[in-house]
Amino acid sequence: MKVLMVCLGNICRSPLAQGILENKLAARGLQWEVDSAGTGRWHVGQSPDSRSIDKAREHGIDISHQIARQIKLEDLEYYDLILAMDSNNYQNIKALVKDKKHEDKIKLVLNYVYPEQNMAVPDPYYDGGFQKVYELLDLAMDKVISVHG
Repeated sequence: MKVLMVCLGNICRSPLAQGILENKLAARGLQWEVDSAGTGRWHVGQSPDSRSIDKAREHGIDISHQIARQIKLEDLEYYDLILAMDSNNYQNIKALVKDKKHEDKIKLVLNYVYPEQNMAVPDPYYDGGFQKVYELLDLAMDKVISVHG
């Protein structure tokens, strides 16, 4: 299974989601490939936000090695599952779709926890809600594994 986490800038939510999922997979001995990307290009080449790095570290997860990148058309073909953090990200990813089979891979991440509610993982960049983001993603990653593992 190959999973891509996607948020806006690829420095807060999607790096945390990637790190949480990688950590859970390792604990279960599952060999999935996990990456993250942003729909925007503002932070390409940068490390995750220091607050995301700190929050992950509090939970024994190291995401400091991740480098922000922008999602590209090839990702739609390569990944089995593309998890958007909010509806804007979801729509931006869908705008890249050229083939119906790619569209079916795109999901809102919190629909795994709150089916069909289309809830957003809040962007903590300005309000600093990194603990809440961590908790939501932690729950969601358990569900992703239970559904796809």
